[in-house]
Order: sequence, then C-alpha cells, then structure tokens
Amino acid sequence: MGCVHGKCCSPYPASSYGDRGDFRVVGLNGSDNIHHHGNYQNMLSETSLEFANVPSHNFHLEYSVGTQRGYYPDFLDKENQDSFCIRTEIQGNPNLHFFGVFDGHGQFGAQCSNFVRDRLVEILSNDPTLSEDPLKAYNSAFLATNSELHDSDIDDTMSGTTAITVLVSGDTIFVANVGDSRAVIAMKNGDRVIAEDLSCDQTPFRKDEYERVKLCGARVLTADQVEGLKDPDIQNWGDEESDGGDPPRLWVQDGLYPGTAFTRSLGDSTAEKIGVIAVPEVKIVQLTPNHLFFVIASDGVFEFLSSQVVIDMVLKYSDTQDACAAIAGESYSLWLENETRTDDITIIIVRIKDLQNSGDSAIDGTSGVSIKSASLVMGKGRANLSASMGSEPQLCERNPASVVPSPAHPCSFKTVVIKPDGPYKVASCHPSRSYENGGRSDFSLVPGFAIQFHYILANPWATISGHRCLAYEYSNCPIGGS
Repeated sequence: MGCVHGKCCSPYPASSYGDRGDFRVVGLNGSDNIHHHGNYQNMLSETSLEFANVPSHNFHLEYSVGTQRGYYPDFLDKENQDSFCIRTEIQGNPNLHFFGVFDGHGQFGAQCSNFVRDRLVEILSNDPTLSEDPLKAYNSAFLATNSELHDSDIDDTMSGTTAITVLVSGDTIFVANVGDSRAVIAMKNGDRVIAEDLSCDQTPFRKDEYERVKLCGARVLTADQVEGLKDPDIQNWGDEESDGGDPPRLWVQDGLYPGTAFTRSLGDSTAEKIGVIAVPEVKIVQLTPNHLFFVIASDGVFEFLSSQVVIDMVLKYSDTQDACAAIAGESYSLWLENETRTDDITIIIVRIKDLQNSGDSAIDGTSGVSIKSASLVMGKGRANLSASMGSEPQLCERNPASVVPSPAHPCSFKTVVIKPDGPYKVASCHPSRSYENGGRSDFSLVPGFAIQFHYILANPWATISGHRCLAYEYSNCPIGGS
C-alpha cells in the first residue's frame, strides 16, 4: 500500500496560487492506496482525479484533495497544521475506503495532527472487527489513538487536533467526528440539491455539550467575559454564526487556561480534565443514487461558508480539483475580508458515481440501525442530526456522553433516552476515582475504561459518592472490574 498523509512522499513544483498562502490540489498516485498529507510548503500538484471502486455495489468514487496554508501576518512561516489521510482498500477489502481531515491547534498542533492522521487509520485498519462492527472499531480506534498521543513524545498539554473521517463500507458510510471540522453530503431532492450535514460541530454552543463539560468542572465563558468586559453570568451566546468572533470557551475553575472553543478533540490533555473528550459522534448513512458527493473539510472552509454554499460551489464544476481550488479560494478571500489572517484550509471532495438503487434509503442516527450499532450515535445538535427510536423522544436531549469500553471490557452498549427503570451504566467525568453503587465499589473508572453498574434511576442524573454522574443503558457486558 502507498502512503498519503499530509506529507507527500514526492516533491511538487512551486505554487502559483497567491503570495500569502499556497494552495495545493494534491494529486495522488493511482498505484498507491494510502494518501497522507502533512505540511507542504509552497507546493502545488496538478494531476488527474483519483478513483476507488466499490465492487460489492458496482459503483466508484472520484476524489480530490486541496490544502492551503493559512496566512498569519505576524508569523509568516507558520506551518500548516491541517493534515489529511485517504486510504483505499483497507485490510485488502476493495469495498472499504477511508477519508479523513485533521485540524491541529496549539503550539504542537501540526505534530498532533500528523500523529493522529498516521495512527488512527492504522489502528482502524488493524482491527479485526472492522468489517463486522465498524462502530465499535471506530470508537476503539479514536480512544486508542488519543491514548497513544498522550503517551508519545509530543507535548499535547495544550495542543491537539480535530478529526472528521468518513469510512465507506460498501454502500454505507460511517462518519466519525471529534471537534469542529465538518462533513456534508449532497442530496438530490427533486430538481434541487440540498446539503445534509453528516457531523455536528462539538462546541459549547450545543446545549448538550455545554452541560456535559460544565458537569466535568469547566467554566464556560467568552474571552470578554473572562476579562471582565461582559457579564459572566450571561450564558446565552446565540449561535456560531452570531458570536462576533468571541465564542464561548472552556476554562479551568481557578485559571485562565486552556480556553478551548471546542468540547471534543484528540490530545489536549489539560482540557481533558474539564470534559474535552476524544469520543467520536458517529452518523451512519446508506447511500442511494440521490447522494451525489460528500465533502470533508476543516473549519477553515466552514468558518465563513455554509454547508449549502459549499455544496452549490461543487455543483458548478465537473472536476473535483477545480471545485477544491474554488472553495479554498473563496474561503481564503472571506477570511481576509473578515479577519487580518486566514486559517489553514483543507478539503476533500468525493463524488459517488454510478450507484444503483439498493432498496433502502438512508440510515440517519438510529433509525434502522441495530441496538448494537446505535451505540455511538450521540448528540442532538442540528435538527437534521436528530435521531429517534420508534415513538420515544429524541436521543440525547439530556446530554448523554460516552466513556467507552476498553479491550478488557468489550461491551456493546447504546446511548438512550433515560428511563426510570432498567440497567444503566453510570460514569463520572472524574477518571481516577472509584464510586460505590449500593455499597459496592468493585468497579474502578480509569482513563479509557468502562465502568458497569446496574442502577435504577428516576432521572438522567445520579449522585454517587457526592459526584453527579451520567447514566447509560448497557447490554452484553461481562461482569468484572478494570
């Protein structure tokens, strides 16, 4: 297999795109199955589209990638902290293909981004359960990658990365997201093509994420509130489109750090102590002929462009390379119209070609998904990301979040609307302590491990040993401590 991370393995001619940032449409050698990108400097590649077949359903994918280093007037040599990875034919399976974009942040953001780019797909590819249980494999891969990053030589105390990834498995895609990068799919609806978000930005603007990190001890305030310029008691910040460049951020109780504007990431070991987690939210979609293409991009694209505008721009171009260049160029221009700098910009466009109708339409959230597969579909977020189970209320209205089983605890479980009876998993955001359950304390919650309780709750919150905890329904769990 080849290699395609954010770092290319071959040199490219100098870019002619702009004098403040250099955009590259990254052509990928068709003989390679792995494409990585890291941090090119002033390089442009002009090659043909890349293709990946999906023989099980007799269609193919056409894709291109573009990435542009941000412009920082006070730091002209700042490296591109975005990276991407494309791996086709995972585990030698011609029907399994992986696409991911990783947006690093902090002093060592580029190193974090590249580390996750390399390790996430590798761990996923080596998981023997990937084909039979992609959700479990996805979740385990994110947590294992995060743990490895913590244990690496990279200082992730105040640095980390987002991860937005799409796994194509036959005619089904699994979209796993941590952070505020985004995936969106183009859906034909009559004579219109509409944008459907495949991910939901994980920020304090979301009520469920806000409540979760508050439970974990985070202060949530804008920079103006921290500096005393605005009333810190006002906790209504509107939405991301109206934040005025001063979004709510997470702070420790007694300090002015870490100041993250996201609630999930990989790395960020300091922010992890106040609820920033690496557990992905996963959306499952069964592809149909009405799905035309999907886009994966860092927030350098979506900061000033809506999902619908991005989809509309792709529709104007027959070549995905041209579409990548146009979207990156428009994003770059809008950054400079609104700011004195630009963010790094990375975009993957994947066209879905010649897919025939397979019968079912789509799997959104938990609709049509087995109990086991529903385990990672979390967070209500935008309206089109909501999910339901029969006649029950929407999932996650009261902020269930997840602490995932370890390899020693291979449980299958699901996030559910909390009921007044039934078995529940109860977990706290304080990962180094043990908690009692009716006098029992034979389960210890440690980082990356699950804790099992059978606990009868009348509401979504319980107090265990003086700590408020979240409840989750559990199934198929072995009895035993970590």
